[in-house]
Amino acid sequence: MRLALFVTCLVDLMRPEVGFASLRLLEGAGCDVVVPPGQTCCGQPAFGAGNRVLATDLARQAIAQLEDYEYVVIPSGSCTDQIRNVYPQLLADDPIWAARAQALAARSYELSCFLVEVLKLEQVPGALAGSVTYHDSCKGLRGLGIKAQPRNLLASMRGMTLSEMPDCEECCGFGGAFAVRFGEVSTAIVDRKCESIAAAGADAVVGADLGCLLNIEGRLRRRGDQRTQVLHLAEVLAGTLPK
Repeated sequence: MRLALFVTCLVDLMRPEVGFASLRLLEGAGCDVVVPPGQTCCGQPAFGAGNRVLATDLARQAIAQLEDYEYVVIPSGSCTDQIRNVYPQLLADDPIWAARAQALAARSYELSCFLVEVLKLEQVPGALAGSVTYHDSCKGLRGLGIKAQPRNLLASMRGMTLSEMPDCEECCGFGGAFAVRFGEVSTAIVDRKCESIAAAGADAVVGADLGCLLNIEGRLRRRGDQRTQVLHLAEVLAGTLPK
């Protein structure tokens, strides 16, 4: 099975180890993984900012880079939502690109969905002694229906205890440019998330969208919580946790 790993801008620039962890998981499951060298942004920031022209140009570029692979796997619910749900909308009236956008959307998967729904993975290489709580990202949960998949994978790990936080489905307040444009509102939202994490009493909070995790970790540290780890799902499943 030959697939493309779309590493995302935030992973590439802020935490490349998430990309390497994703690669380890996929290759360990027997996949032939390629990281297309011409991949850039999926276009979500431009789309969210209302720049439809730029978002459409980036969609065409991504399709051209990714469409020759059997599957595309993405360690991010938000970028996956852009490719699966937004690309077909952006290019619906384009006689050349509409069918190509739909075909790519059908073969693009968020990482945990791919591991569970396509590979039917029942065991992962990682092991983590302790308790974790899981944060559901907005795009993953509402755009893609991701809920049970990451939890099932975590539950398969040795020594792992999953402790659900209150209101686990609530937004973390990031929302890309939202956190910049509406800082006070964003801070109030992420404060609620931090309180929910504390109520879970877990050693770590795990999520599958790096934007959410960076936002949560930054606020936890500013609130004085230096103990709770903030981990991407790929790192936990692959057993490549930061030291």
